[in-house]
Amino acid sequence: MARDLLSRYLWLIDLIKRYGKVSRSVINEHWRKSHLGNGQDMPRRTFYNYREAIAQLFDIEILCDTSTYEYYIDEGSAQQENVTAWLLDSTATNNMITASRDIADKVFLENVPSARGFLPIVMESLRGNIALTLDYHPYTRSRATKGVELEPYFTKIFKQRWYVVGRNVKDDKIKTYALDRMTDVRLSGRTFAVPDDFNAAEYFKDAFGIIVDQGEVKTIRIQAGATQAKYFRALPLHPSQQEYAHDLYSIFEYRMRITPDLVNELLSYGSRITVLSPAELKAAITTELRRSLSNYEA
Repeated sequence: MARDLLSRYLWLIDLIKRYGKVSRSVINEHWRKSHLGNGQDMPRRTFYNYREAIAQLFDIEILCDTSTYEYYIDEGSAQQENVTAWLLDSTATNNMITASRDIADKVFLENVPSARGFLPIVMESLRGNIALTLDYHPYTRSRATKGVELEPYFTKIFKQRWYVVGRNVKDDKIKTYALDRMTDVRLSGRTFAVPDDFNAAEYFKDAFGIIVDQGEVKTIRIQAGATQAKYFRALPLHPSQQEYAHDLYSIFEYRMRITPDLVNELLSYGSRITVLSPAELKAAITTELRRSLSNYEA
């Protein structure tokens, strides 16, 4: 029943977002035609109950323009808009896959580390500013660190993995933790306050991925052929991306820190790109290429 209600809430959010502004009669028309309405109008009380639930669950306000009696969504912040779009996309994909079980042998999905076990408790911690206690076992260490006390500030998805960022109480440093490397996660019961001068959006602004504390921000220039340039246009490497197009290639410019995850990403493009500057990034790329080549030399 809860899953069915969630689908109804997301259906209503998606409909209003697609229209921008929509009347109750149009909502009813689409509701009758949908698999949720079964040919019936959405009762007025049900509509208002859904509005209240959507506001409580997703912090999304469905407002009414009293001059036209049309309903619209208060867009709020850019970050809230991103979360709403991600939620709608993810739910639509999940619903499609669920409805396609009869062709499961024709649908192939990526096997990614699961965060489902600990994501709810992390979200509860974020909602109530409650510190977490956890054991953490990164790939770089042979043993897990027991009893890490963490004050979570926000979560982030990168390369299909969930991360939580917050203050490690013992070290008094902001650190990033992958949810799939956690064990024995629990609420400590102690509340905390996020510093007033901390801005989650600013924290990762100059980073490619999840590593933020290495080096200064640099202007990075990359040359890409015409075909690869199309991919970068469709899915930019970083929000700072600027393109300078030429006949047979494009120069892409960024403002980022030079970090291992950025180096690995650029290496994955092979000969399709050339790093033009800065010199230290070119050196990091060529060093890794030489190390790779040495693995194949007699």
